[in-house]
Amino acid sequence: MDLLPTLLMEVGSHQVEVTETLIGVGRFLVIFVAARFMAELMVRLQLPTILGELVAGVIIGASGLHLVVPPEAQAQLSGALLGLLSSLGGMTPESVSSLYSETFSSLKVVAELGLFSLLFLTGLESELDELVAVGIQAGTVAFTGVVLPFAAGTAGLYYLFHVPFIPAVFAGAAMTATSIGITASVFGELQWLKRKEGQIVIGAAVLDDILGIVILAVVVSLAGGGSFTLGPVLKLCTAAVIFVAVALLLSRYAAPGFDWVVDRLKAPGDVAVASFVVLTLCCFAAQAIGLEAALGAFAAGLILSASKHTHAIDTAVKPLVALFATVFFVLIGTGMDLSVLNPFDPANREGLVVALFLLVVAVAGKVAAGWTYTSKDPTNRLVVGLGMMPRGEVGLIFLGLGTQAGILTPALEAAILLMVIGTTFLAPILLRLVIGGLPEAAAEST
Repeated sequence: MDLLPTLLMEVGSHQVEVTETLIGVGRFLVIFVAARFMAELMVRLQLPTILGELVAGVIIGASGLHLVVPPEAQAQLSGALLGLLSSLGGMTPESVSSLYSETFSSLKVVAELGLFSLLFLTGLESELDELVAVGIQAGTVAFTGVVLPFAAGTAGLYYLFHVPFIPAVFAGAAMTATSIGITASVFGELQWLKRKEGQIVIGAAVLDDILGIVILAVVVSLAGGGSFTLGPVLKLCTAAVIFVAVALLLSRYAAPGFDWVVDRLKAPGDVAVASFVVLTLCCFAAQAIGLEAALGAFAAGLILSASKHTHAIDTAVKPLVALFATVFFVLIGTGMDLSVLNPFDPANREGLVVALFLLVVAVAGKVAAGWTYTSKDPTNRLVVGLGMMPRGEVGLIFLGLGTQAGILTPALEAAILLMVIGTTFLAPILLRLVIGGLPEAAAEST
């Protein structure tokens, strides 16, 4: 008789393990199929694939089919999905729902790995020599393109819309980003990448990433304290500047040491493992001094950007980014409750006004930056300003970290999301219109 309770416990444990496996595999299956379908659609529409991944998350998440729903979204899973998992796993729908919430943290770990891989790759592709070549002009555009949206966005949200200080600062910080990938792609397609405007924009976009991630690290760390005091902010700013400065210094002198180690490794995967050791150390160092691990991931890429194995590192990391960063972007979409943007609900109208305000400030701040540099040669300043406009994946990274940290309200999350999508959609369209209408562009195309 004593064997019966033990046997029942073993059967119950087996059912839980089976259900956990079904939940895990099912989530990844839904995420990757939805993301790939939408990414393919975006490619055919000549739009960034990350927008497809984000839209895929919205479709399968809390605002859509409820197939993948973060516990903090406070939305119920699809009844059909619960029924399927409970019948396959031999558990009640209530137990499956509870188990789903408990195991969601493992999916977040995968998404976080994708975030760090993406930031590492961004740093890896940042060439310091190009930054030096564009000089003061790129620095002026980058600085203005960070300060204007950040200051105007934060002040407007805090004073006009009475958003609490920390969320207002974070929303302002989210508007400082510029997507290097989207900008480079658009200028490359339009054959303006080697022109002076293209060089200024690419150099400024690289600096924007550095400045934006520093601001992000400071804001996220500050949010954990719960109050605003000048001392900790200055300390964090100083730590962030020193951390980035050391990373830039190491990118000049540490890469040969990394190459020496890799050249003596013989086992398969040597470049990938060695790169992720550097990535892990930098993330650990960043958090050890009170900064966000995301800054460490970006710094690791900067350090290895001068390595002779850069191409091999890039080849090794890109598949991880393709897999895990997809999970990161899809999860951002799954947690978005877009019902707060329903214009027919009077309670949502303030949120829509906030979204419009953020979009206007985000566009105006970057476009204005195109008029802040000096140049002996004639340049098209509108092209420079529009080239700085798309937030793309960098803006989504900011949004994702704000969501994970619990800084943003649902309405502010959705407003930032619309700002990121709006600038990312508008920039390629406006650049094509402006450059395509220039006399020299028309002459070159004939």
